[in-house]
Amino acid sequence: MIKIIAIVGMPGSGKSVAATHLKNQGLPIIWLGEIIISEVEKKGLMLTPQNEQIVREEIRAKHGMDVCVQMALPLIQEKLLNYPLVIIDGLYSFSEYKTLKKNFGNELLVVAIFTPKPLRYERLFFRKTRPLTREEAELRDCMEIEKIEKGGPIAMADLTIVNDGTQGQLYQKIEMILTEILHNSSLNVCSN
Repeated sequence: MIKIIAIVGMPGSGKSVAATHLKNQGLPIIWLGEIIISEVEKKGLMLTPQNEQIVREEIRAKHGMDVCVQMALPLIQEKLLNYPLVIIDGLYSFSEYKTLKKNFGNELLVVAIFTPKPLRYERLFFRKTRPLTREEAELRDCMEIEKIEKGGPIAMADLTIVNDGTQGQLYQKIEMILTEILHNSSLNVCSN
C-alpha cells in the first residue's frame, strides 16, 4: 500500500504547485528544500539561489548526498502515525531516492512532473518566489543534474505527469492518482 508520494521534477516543472494542491486536500507536505533554506538562515546568509547552492553543496559534502532525507526521516515517520499518506515535495538526489526506497520500499510512489524546458523557464521567470532568468535557470538545471544527482529520481519515477497546460489540468491529473491510491488501492507499483 502506498504511504508516501515523492514528487520530483526539474525547477519550474510544477512540483510545489502539485504539493500545495495536495496540502489543500488535507495531506501533510514535507518540503526537503526547507532543510537547505533553514541551514542558509542559520548561517546568517541572505536567501539567494547562490547561497542555497553553496549551503546545499557544503551540507551534502559533509553529511552525504542523502542528508536532507536522513534529516526528514523522523518527521516522515511521525506524520505516517497520523495520516494515511505523506507527500514529499522535491526529492533532489539519487541518494535520497535510494534512502527512501530502502526505508519504505513499495510504500513509496515517486511521481515525476515533466514540463517542456521553454515553459519551465517562462514559469521560473514569472514566479513570485525566487524568480530566475533564463540564464540562471539553465545554470541551475546543469548544476542540479551534475552536482546533486537530480536526474536519478526523475528517471526512476513510477509515474510521470506531463504538465504543459493549466493548473486546473495539473490538478485533475493529480486527483486521478490520488483517487487511485486512497480509494481503489489498486495502483500497483513494481519495486525499483
